[in-house]
Amino acid sequence: MTAAAMIELWRGGMLESVHAGHAVIYGPGGIEAAWGDPGQMIFPRSSCKMIQALPLIESGAAAAAGLSERQLALSCASHSGAALHTTAVAEWLGALGMSEGDLRCGSHMPGDKAEAKRLTCSDEAPCQLHNNCSGKHAGFLTLNRHIGGGSEYVEVDHPVQRAIKQAFEEVTGETSPGYGIDGCSAPNFACTVTGLARAMQVFAGANPEGGPREAAAARLARAMAAFPEMVAGEGRACTKLMRAMGGRVAVKTGAEAVFVAILPEQKRGIALKIVDGGTRAAEAAITALLIRLGALDPAHPVVEDLIPSVQKNWRGFVTGQMRLAPGFA
Repeated sequence: MTAAAMIELWRGGMLESVHAGHAVIYGPGGIEAAWGDPGQMIFPRSSCKMIQALPLIESGAAAAAGLSERQLALSCASHSGAALHTTAVAEWLGALGMSEGDLRCGSHMPGDKAEAKRLTCSDEAPCQLHNNCSGKHAGFLTLNRHIGGGSEYVEVDHPVQRAIKQAFEEVTGETSPGYGIDGCSAPNFACTVTGLARAMQVFAGANPEGGPREAAAARLARAMAAFPEMVAGEGRACTKLMRAMGGRVAVKTGAEAVFVAILPEQKRGIALKIVDGGTRAAEAAITALLIRLGALDPAHPVVEDLIPSVQKNWRGFVTGQMRLAPGFA
């Protein structure tokens, strides 16, 4: 099957651009709705960070380190590198008796404007704390200390990554055909869009009082929804959407236009991938699917923000609009 048209951009009464993709809504009984090819193999990228955090809790490492719900949300984050993020990661590492140099995620300029300005004006270089994955890596280090692994915890055959692969294959219900190296140097295991949606349903349907897997999944989903500012940051789609839904739903983006959602009240999971890697389309598509399921009020301002019915240029002139493609959502 080919990708399905999902998001359209119109200008001057003409269709200017179309974003196509694959999406699956997965409920307790299996696939409830799908667009494009549900069997399309993808890299989940950062959308699967809550899966990567499962061994952190299941191993007992989180409990041994006394991690808070806020820290667990940070372990699932692609944060903006704002002061609240870097400070939180630094304090977490300090409590472990570690420092920024123990991270293996690399450095980049933060997405947060205030922190980027501070670094630029002070001629201070960004460090690994600013990496959007530093919270995930703090989680890796916590698990690694608990199990006594070597320092190179991002290597695919390291016990940390072996534990993550096992959890990943169990919740997706698939044997991963391979992996790529993510921007933060950790392995990113491939799965189908259906497998990723199935995994989100595992989180959505998890019983907090159940066994180790269910308790861990429920706790991570709850932490993400409770601390949306830690998962992304001010002005970011993940944070805005979770706030708009009042902490009832957890959502997470991934590079190259992957997006997932965990809906505990409905016991449903969503996964989608826009094939051209366009972030604006992934944000619009997940918004549309959340509206479809009644989780997001279509009148909430975040909807107009992410699916703008009116687009304006820098002088305020109306130039076009974004629409859902016929047959999508």
